[in-house]
Amino acid sequence: MKTIELFNIRKPAIGMIHVDALPGTPDYKGDVKNIINKARKESVIYKDAGIDAIVIENMHDVPYLKRSVGPEITALMSIVGYEVKNISNLPCGIQILAGANKEALAAAHSAGLDFIRAEGFVFAHVADEGLMESDAGKLLRYRKQIGADSVLIFTDIKKKHSSHSITSDVDIVETAKAAEFLLSDGIIITGKATGEEADIDEVKKVKEAVNIPVLIGSGVTIDNIEMFLPVADAFIIGSYFKQGGFWKNEVDSDRVTTLVKKIKSLKR
Repeated sequence: MKTIELFNIRKPAIGMIHVDALPGTPDYKGDVKNIINKARKESVIYKDAGIDAIVIENMHDVPYLKRSVGPEITALMSIVGYEVKNISNLPCGIQILAGANKEALAAAHSAGLDFIRAEGFVFAHVADEGLMESDAGKLLRYRKQIGADSVLIFTDIKKKHSSHSITSDVDIVETAKAAEFLLSDGIIITGKATGEEADIDEVKKVKEAVNIPVLIGSGVTIDNIEMFLPVADAFIIGSYFKQGGFWKNEVDSDRVTTLVKKIKSLKR
């Protein structure tokens, strides 16, 4: 089985920061400094617990816009990313929902981040926000134009919270091969919804079929990490690291410490 390292780390655990609702969104509380300070606080919790990398995401911005968000979102996400990167000194990434991959790339480049998480890179699917068409060609050309070649693009395939009836005749392995052919830097596999675990058999099949990193993007817990660790190259962990295992809650340092310790012991 192929072994691939990311960020010069073997099988990194990537902690998720769900940034509080941003300006202009329904749940925005009117305090930009508090948004930044909370993200800084959570990045310190992750770093102190021994996490390998961090990713920020605007998941509290419900309901999401499709593919394009305002400059107020991109600007603040870039600032938050810069602060998280600066205080943690860890590999850091960003996702801007929903499918705002170009904005995420711009923010990552400005903030000195290491990767983005992109949805809708290959094939079309129907998301909560409507029809999401692929953007690989535009996104990679944009990365070249702004000189952001060092920013990796990890791409969700058969993404959670989506209908894939349009591509029901294209299985996840074919989708993964297409993403690799279209120059994805890594493939992300999820369960059907936030916090739901990925299908282990699908992860194994994709891992055997491609030569780029395969990341698990949802549902990793202390109970299933031993099953997933030998198969995937990295793990994006959000819900489990929160108080009560619920994504809306704050990061729980005990949960992070316990799972990180278990991952490190299993890697020995």
